[in-house]
Amino acid sequence: MEGSVTAHIRTHSRPSALRITDVRVAALQLLPDGWRCPLVRIDTNQDIYGIGEVRDGASKNYALMLKRLLIGENPCDVDRLFRKIKQFGGHARQGGGVSAIEMALMDLAGKAYGVPCYMLAGGKFRDRVRMYCDTPSEPTGQAMGEKLKQRMAKGFTFLKMDVGIDLLAGVPGALCAPTGMLETQHVMHPFTHIRLTEKGIRLLAEYVAEVRSIIGDDIPLAVDHFGHIGVEDCLRLGQALEPFNLAWLEDMLPWQLTDQWRLLRSHLKTPLCTGEDIYLHQNFRPLFEAQAISVCHPDLATAGGILETKRIGDLAQEYGISMALHMAGSPVSTIAAVHCAAATENFIALEHHFTDLPFWDDLVTGIPKPIIQDGYISVPEGPGLGIDLNEAVIREHLTPGDPAGYFEPTTYWDDDWSWDRLWS
Repeated sequence: MEGSVTAHIRTHSRPSALRITDVRVAALQLLPDGWRCPLVRIDTNQDIYGIGEVRDGASKNYALMLKRLLIGENPCDVDRLFRKIKQFGGHARQGGGVSAIEMALMDLAGKAYGVPCYMLAGGKFRDRVRMYCDTPSEPTGQAMGEKLKQRMAKGFTFLKMDVGIDLLAGVPGALCAPTGMLETQHVMHPFTHIRLTEKGIRLLAEYVAEVRSIIGDDIPLAVDHFGHIGVEDCLRLGQALEPFNLAWLEDMLPWQLTDQWRLLRSHLKTPLCTGEDIYLHQNFRPLFEAQAISVCHPDLATAGGILETKRIGDLAQEYGISMALHMAGSPVSTIAAVHCAAATENFIALEHHFTDLPFWDDLVTGIPKPIIQDGYISVPEGPGLGIDLNEAVIREHLTPGDPAGYFEPTTYWDDDWSWDRLWS
C-alpha cells in the first residue's frame, strides 16, 4: 500500500530526511579592483543545494567558519539554525557570513517544499519590486544630471547619487580640517573635526541644483556619501539641501549615534535614512523608538538574511517608518532581497549598483532577462530563490589566485571546534 502512495512522489526531496553534507564557496569578484562577493553553496544528501552570498568586502571565512555547526542538520529548520549561528555575526561586514548562510538555507527549504522564498516569509504584497539606481560620483552637477537622465531612460523611477566633501577636494576655501583628517576614512565622524565652509556648502547646493535642473523635480532623488563630518555640519548642509525635495539623506552619521540622529531629524525637513551596517532587528530598535529616522535601510547581506530583514521591516512599520533595502552585490543577494521586499508591506525601493556592469545579468539563470525591466524586478515564482548559477560566467569572474575557486572542497573547516554556548 505504501509503495502505491509514494509511487508518484519525489522521495529524493523528502524534506524530513534532508541533511546538510557540505558548505563551499566560489570567490566571485565583480570588478577588477574589488567588489568581492563570495557565493556560498550548501550541499545536501538529496542532490539539491542552496545558494547565498557574502556581502561585498566581507571574508568568505565568515561563512565557512559556520560549517561545523551545520553539517548533519536539516536545512529546512531555517529559524532554528539561524538562532544557532547568529551569535557569530556582527555589524557591517561581520554579518556577511550568517546572512549568506541564511539565504542558502531559505533557498534549500524553498526547493525542498517546492515554494518560492517569499512564501516561506509569509507571502507577498507585490508582484514586482521597485529598484533605485545608485550612480557613482561625477565631478560636476551637469555630468551627474546627464548620467541620471540615462538611468531614467532605462526606466528607473527612483535615483540616488553621492554629494559629499570628496567633491570639494582641492577647492580653496571649501573645507577646514586638521592636518591628515581629510585623507583618512578610519576616524568616526564626530572626531575628525572636518568643517564645511559657507563656500563649501554653497558649492554642494549648486551641484544638487544643477542635477535637479536636468532630471526635473518629479523623480525621487536620494543622496549619500557626505563624508565624515560632525552633526553640526550635517545640519548646516541638510538645511541647504532642503529646497531640492530629496527623497532622503543617507548615512550622514554613524548609525549607532541615536541621539545625534534624533537631533538631526528634529531640525531637518528632509527624510533621514540609515541602517546598511546594522545587524539583527533588535539593533534597529533604538533608532525606531527615538523616531530618529524616516527610512530604515538594512542590507539583507548584513542584517541576517531574508527572514531577519523582514523582521526589521515589520518592526519599522510599527513605528511608522518605511524600509528601503541597501544592496551592492550579485544577482544572488539581489534576488534574495527581492523575495524579502515582496513579503514586507512598508517596503519602498531596493538599491542597484551595477547598471553599467555588462555581465551582471548573466551570472544567474532561471529568470527573465534583463533582470531589471522598466526599473523593476519581477518576483521569481520558482522554488527557493528561483534562480541557478551560470557556472561558465562565474568562473570567468573568480578572484584571481583565491584557493576557493569555484566551490572547491573546504575540508579544513570540517573538524574545527569551539565551546560556543553563551550561558553556564
